[in-house]
Amino acid sequence: MKETKNIMDVAALSPDYMGFIFYEKSPRFVGKGFMMPGDFPSSLKKVGVFVNEHVEKIKILAGQFKFDFVQLHGNESLEQCIELKAAGHKIIKAFSIDENFDFNVAKAYAPSVDFFLFDTKGKYYGGNARPFNWEVLHRYNQEVPFFLSGGLSPDNIGSINQLRNMNIHALDLNSGIEISPGLKNIDKVNEVYDILNNI
Repeated sequence: MKETKNIMDVAALSPDYMGFIFYEKSPRFVGKGFMMPGDFPSSLKKVGVFVNEHVEKIKILAGQFKFDFVQLHGNESLEQCIELKAAGHKIIKAFSIDENFDFNVAKAYAPSVDFFLFDTKGKYYGGNARPFNWEVLHRYNQEVPFFLSGGLSPDNIGSINQLRNMNIHALDLNSGIEISPGLKNIDKVNEVYDILNNI
């Protein structure tokens, strides 16, 4: 999210989380002059999304925007997670998933994060607009609750029922409900809500 009106239009639908990307190479980058809307709902958790950023800069931006969570969507080390956690930040650590992903890599981070996020491995750090094969999640021990990401849209969200017994905390909707990068289609968001409410 990056445009004020679109932020508030989505916020009016009462999602649990909203993400703001602070990675300049992303087409969804909030921009250097980004300001959080003054009437942003306090009930909606704000997530700052970072990719291979310096810990000190993450701390500064997290404080400036009062982020409820810091999402690390790059190749951040366990030590970086530990340092941010020690500074009082809640952490979502993302991992790029394909058929060959070794979930033991994620397991090492378990004590130092609040949630994992499993996204599709692709050309970009997120926003690849396609789901991964959810069958690989059967190899995950389900210890840390996770966000499911990767091309979720009205076309495939109904299949989420097959993962009902897994430790899914949230569904991360992004490219699959966009008009253009960073601009969400309200009709598609509502369509996803309708599908989920009828599963």
